[in-house]
Amino acid sequence: MQLQKAPNTTAIINNKEYLFFSGTSYLGIPMLPQFQEIVTQSILKWGTSYGSSRSANLKLSVYQKGENYLSAFLNTNDAVTVSSGTLAGQFALRSLQKKVDAFFYMPKTHPSILIDEAKPIFENDELNSNLKNAQNKSICILVDAIAALETTPFSFAFLNEISSTNTLFILLDESHSLGVLGANGTGISSQIPKAKNREVIIVSSLGKAFGINGGVIAGSTAFINLVKTDSLFIGCAGMNPSFLEAFVNGAEIYQHQLKKLRENCSYVYHKVNHLKAVRMSENYPVFFFGNEEIADYLYKKGILITSFYYPASTKKINRIVLNANHTQKQLDFLIDCIIQF
Repeated sequence: MQLQKAPNTTAIINNKEYLFFSGTSYLGIPMLPQFQEIVTQSILKWGTSYGSSRSANLKLSVYQKGENYLSAFLNTNDAVTVSSGTLAGQFALRSLQKKVDAFFYMPKTHPSILIDEAKPIFENDELNSNLKNAQNKSICILVDAIAALETTPFSFAFLNEISSTNTLFILLDESHSLGVLGANGTGISSQIPKAKNREVIIVSSLGKAFGINGGVIAGSTAFINLVKTDSLFIGCAGMNPSFLEAFVNGAEIYQHQLKKLRENCSYVYHKVNHLKAVRMSENYPVFFFGNEEIADYLYKKGILITSFYYPASTKKINRIVLNANHTQKQLDFLIDCIIQF
């Protein structure tokens, strides 16, 4: 199906309006007039793009401003922005390959932070013996804050089973949690138990909840400096400067939208969580419906959801997404349709 304009809470297909419960615009930012005005003012100042290496002798001050803001927001020592979340993951991996002896990944880890030589953390529901028996190694754990098809973060209790003689780097992809979970939308990195031998590196898209094209890598200053020495980083243009300044200047809007989103999530949760076919969490704006026929049923009712065959899945994934701009009337219609199914 082809949408004829960017969706908000509704979308147009063949000149017919549908309720839109899809996508990843959790805070409903891209079509919000107040935010569009901030972006417009930023474009007037910084232009539509800036095609220069971040390592060039002439630099735009907005990058330092935005990255200082991001590192404070994420409670890390440093941060650097790039043009996408996928590129953020790839740059972090390239730098980690210079430091790490072995990589291990959690189930359903996104391809942007996966490499071929990585091994699964768990085998037959037990910690991988190569990981459990490792001593005096430098190890990287690859994990999504919210994995595909999940509604809650992973538990990090398994970290306590890994010998403290190892140096652990935890590469955490916050693309689907940043802006949504944690205090003020700061994600779930604070839930990872701290230890002297552990370093958390955050990578994320800024194009989901925050509604701007770009990506971020955040962690120690030493690691961020290592990323900046990557020849590919040196050869790349940076994130769109107008969007980066809009991100900083939109802080109050983000917090206002987060409050609305959490109210919407809680409202829907208490109405439909009792249904056996529904899998959801009260604090997360995505929930799943087990019956594959739900998408066609809702489409006939005038509701669009995400429905497709996810990689490695033999069944259609039916993903229903709330955003901060949905009205109670729209939510009630969705709820009534689901209950009547």
